[in-house]
Amino acid sequence: MRKVALFFITLWFISCGDQEEKVYPKKMFMTESVYASVTVQPDSLYQAFAAVSGILKNNLVEEGDLVKNGDPLLQIINSAPELNADNARLNLNLAEENYKGSAAVLTALEDEIQAALLALRNDSINYFRQKRLWEQQIGSQVQFENKKLAYELSQNKFRLAKNRYDRTKKELSTQWQQARNSYETAKTNVADFTVKSKINGKVYALFKQPGEIVTTMEPLAAVGSKDVFIIELLVDEVDIVKISLGLQVLVTLDAYKNNVFEASIHKIYPRKDERSQTFKVEGIFKDPPKTLYPGLAGEGNIIIAEKENVLTLPKSYLINGNQVRTNEGIVQLKIGLQSLDQVEVLDGIDENTPILKPEE
Repeated sequence: MRKVALFFITLWFISCGDQEEKVYPKKMFMTESVYASVTVQPDSLYQAFAAVSGILKNNLVEEGDLVKNGDPLLQIINSAPELNADNARLNLNLAEENYKGSAAVLTALEDEIQAALLALRNDSINYFRQKRLWEQQIGSQVQFENKKLAYELSQNKFRLAKNRYDRTKKELSTQWQQARNSYETAKTNVADFTVKSKINGKVYALFKQPGEIVTTMEPLAAVGSKDVFIIELLVDEVDIVKISLGLQVLVTLDAYKNNVFEASIHKIYPRKDERSQTFKVEGIFKDPPKTLYPGLAGEGNIIIAEKENVLTLPKSYLINGNQVRTNEGIVQLKIGLQSLDQVEVLDGIDENTPILKPEE
């Protein structure tokens, strides 16, 4: 009876040993990838800010509208700058009329020069005629000196008229240039109260309503490409060194649960986000979904290596990252590629080695 009981106890131990969970390494095609969280954003997406503070007068577009580069988006109340611009325009017109117009100050000065020139010619003729007569002892010395004085006075008057003309022309030219600069500055100040689009694209968001206070520190609108979208991927700092341009990315989006989209890496930002300890990487869809919206979220796997006929083992059977339990005890492995749930075994075991589940 004792022998029968001993037999059943031994059989029970053997059966329990056979029930211990184990696997065998197997060869398969393996892909090593880096996980990243995904957010879809329009290409060239930017936030529009005002150059001045004030009160929002009007939103000139609506969310979803298509705009071109230079199209006005929002208008800020700007009564004072408009009046200043109008006054600057009037000053410019006056300065231009004084400098170039038919009733310009220079016209009167030109007439003075012409009159002074005629007087100079007349006095010159009289002087040199009287001089020849005086050389022939004809006439009196008083007559000669009077003609000479008149000639010299005409020379001075002509020279002063020319100098006054040149000086006035330079002053009027300077005033005209200054008025034009003031007008351009005033127009720029007026333009600062109109926020315009910097690209051809779509208005995705308006952050203020008419009547609200506008500051230079708050965005007023978000504008981006209407049909070109990029993929923003956040990669952990321990994986960023494995990423390079052109790598393939497999993307799944929450809005398209049963679809996998291919993309490729086209930009790596070198600055780490200290809060999330991640780096931002951008990808481009090879064949994007028909409908995309800013902010669509999902997951991405960046393919960094691929191998065929690789000896693999589930990660859940590893101990300390590079050891496994076998019937002969703990064996140390040489690990190669790693995926989310599998590792490549380069040395330490083969396909015929049973691997026991790690003890908890």
